[in-house]
Amino acid sequence: MLSSDQALLERRARLLGPAYRLFYEEPFHPVRGQGVWLYDQAGKPWLDAYNNVVCVGHARPEVVEAIARQGSTLNTHTRYLHEGILDYAERLLTTLPPELGHTTFTCTGSEANDLAMRVARAHTGGTGLIVTHWAYHGVTSAIAEASPSLGQHIVLGANVRTVPAPAAQPGQSAAECGRLFADGVRAAIADLQAHGIRPAALMVDTVFSSDGVFTDPAGFLQEAVEEIHAAGGVFIADEVQPGFGRTGDCFWGFQRHGVVPDMVTMGKPMGNGHPVAGMAVRPEVMAAFGRQSRYFNTFGGNPVSMAAASAVLDVIQGEGLQRNALEVGAYLRAGLASLAEKHSLVGEIRGAGLFVGMELVSSRAERTPATREASLVVNGLRRNGVLLSATGEHAHILKIRPPLVFSRENADFLISRVDEVLGLL
Repeated sequence: MLSSDQALLERRARLLGPAYRLFYEEPFHPVRGQGVWLYDQAGKPWLDAYNNVVCVGHARPEVVEAIARQGSTLNTHTRYLHEGILDYAERLLTTLPPELGHTTFTCTGSEANDLAMRVARAHTGGTGLIVTHWAYHGVTSAIAEASPSLGQHIVLGANVRTVPAPAAQPGQSAAECGRLFADGVRAAIADLQAHGIRPAALMVDTVFSSDGVFTDPAGFLQEAVEEIHAAGGVFIADEVQPGFGRTGDCFWGFQRHGVVPDMVTMGKPMGNGHPVAGMAVRPEVMAAFGRQSRYFNTFGGNPVSMAAASAVLDVIQGEGLQRNALEVGAYLRAGLASLAEKHSLVGEIRGAGLFVGMELVSSRAERTPATREASLVVNGLRRNGVLLSATGEHAHILKIRPPLVFSRENADFLISRVDEVLGLL
């Protein structure tokens, strides 16, 4: 590590305190980004296979120019009239089912999920929330209490219940997988009711990224959604990570399962990293909250944020990045799966589009999590020019979610480096 980095670490610790965490045993210090690449101080390129936030690539010129252009003209809060927020809301809603007729904008996905829960409680009169066992939904006080993957220090809220993620077994149908997941939801509903708590919502990240990336068989969410509706609650699709074409076959992750959520939440990929996020909602679900509350988010949906978001949508749609995610994602998964012939650590490869989970196991028969080895691979790749991370309760699943402009050549580079690092273990 360069001495300047050591000085930076010491300065960071002094100024930011102990709560912030860094990736990797040897922290990474990028100074510039372009497309799918990040560059360190020496100008060395690093393949970014992790950063879903900059969905159309680092320093995307169209987004940068839109931000600068609007910022040089006007940026103010959302309590004045402005065409930008309305124009973008109309465009965004056309990508969603027609049942979702309203949008509300925030600055972060955490705020969007927090707002969704407030709306759910106003609509249902309930307070109970059901999430998956190792979910992550955000960092506000209320949502952190429904994000068990934040760690053992997180105490789940008294009105929160967790259910196992829908981890399909090989050959299992969508109906079979969905029934098992719905059994967990039914049990959680019953437990809430037994404690005098009315269910308000089932909230899931529709690729179950923190649980370990569970995307297939498509369709497994249907029965669980029916169960929460039967109990008087609503279904919230957290699309912060899977949304905006990342799964390839659909623009939104929930669409793969043939369901229409009551609310859809979105995060910073909306603005390619610019702090803009939001929620789409059925008008009838929003009605009670609108009567009871006077909601505003001072700079959620400001003119600059809307210009950034609109530019991102231009690039995704104009360059066919959803289709690119579908085709390159399939190519990448096939290449990673082929490594199982050489490396016994490689378990199941799962995912959709450019959201991929690569399971590492010490025993394929037992599917024993190879947690230590996964850490070695993540840090080995960091030393060899590739940035990614691990996910799941046992941190043994490599999480790969690069910008949507990722190419087959980029995939080949990634596969070759994973092959090399696995070969060193």
